Amino acid sequence: METELVRMDREQADPQALERAGRIIRSGGLVVFPTETVYGLGGDALNPDSSRKIYAAKGRPSDNPLIVHIADMGDLPRIVKRIPQEAYLLAKRYWPGPLTMIFEKADSVPPQTTGGLDTVAVRMPSDPIARALIAASGGYIAAPSANRSGRPSPTLARYVVEDMDGRVDMIIDAGQALIGLESTIVDLTEGKPVILRPGYITEEMLREVLGSVEVDGAVNGADSSQPPRAPGMKYRHYAPKGRLFIVEGQADRAVPYINDYLARERAEGKKTGVIATDETAGRYRAGSIKSVGRRSDPEQIAREIFRILREFDDEGTEVICAEGFGESGLGAAIMNRLLRAAGHQVIRLS
Repeated sequence: METELVRMDREQADPQALERAGRIIRSGGLVVFPTETVYGLGGDALNPDSSRKIYAAKGRPSDNPLIVHIADMGDLPRIVKRIPQEAYLLAKRYWPGPLTMIFEKADSVPPQTTGGLDTVAVRMPSDPIARALIAASGGYIAAPSANRSGRPSPTLARYVVEDMDGRVDMIIDAGQALIGLESTIVDLTEGKPVILRPGYITEEMLREVLGSVEVDGAVNGADSSQPPRAPGMKYRHYAPKGRLFIVEGQADRAVPYINDYLARERAEGKKTGVIATDETAGRYRAGSIKSVGRRSDPEQIAREIFRILREFDDEGTEVICAEGFGESGLGAAIMNRLLRAAGHQVIRLS
């Protein structure tokens, strides 16, 4: 398959290219497009063959559900059986935006899109190109992140090309994704809202609207024996090619520990790297030291983390140590992604 690459400005989208992309999706093809979170791999959510193509392009297990993207609240009733009051409250505050809600699915949504579940995950992105493409394609795009399964999610189109060239019909390049982490996922089918994946919309922000929300015990768990209720819950995700470890502890202990650990790896001829912060980057000794930004700016850290993991791959880094981050607010989403990228390999320094 020959993949068409289209570059587009978010503020001046190309209507002809978007119409062409919409036709591709309506005819059962695949288009990679930007969202405010990460790049998405899109196909017709109501066409089971399109969902099969998405799984094949990613190399993704078919029991891992896809997210259906819509551009208008009026499109929701066609794909869900019931819209609970909590959904209206959340949509009023956070749609369009980086929030996915899980509903009981309507019969119009094929099981190939939902990983065989009776529920469907739905999101309304805020990116103007994403919304225009959804409208041009008929209103319903199933889209996981546009990376090969298990790899770090792409926040830049060049990493999409690396993973998806020849596997999709079109890639729309609109520069860097603005948030850098996938959407928060909230299950609204269990009576009380439950967070299945943390993201930019934090637990605290959800409580402001709903008053009460729970966090699923599997959010940061390593057990993958149960069927996933949402994307990113079952399998190792976001992983670089090299071995990644997280070291948690105060900087005065973590920095020398990481330096000693990586010195032993270098002595064995391994290429080493560190995921640091601006406060500590100058204290490390490794082949490649990358700062995700200031600890006081979690939005910057979220925006940079996947790009940095990809850069380590570009450099052939074999062993990577990452500092741990706080797990409140946006830190919960950052640590969730790092834990899954590391396969839950954590060294905790008392």
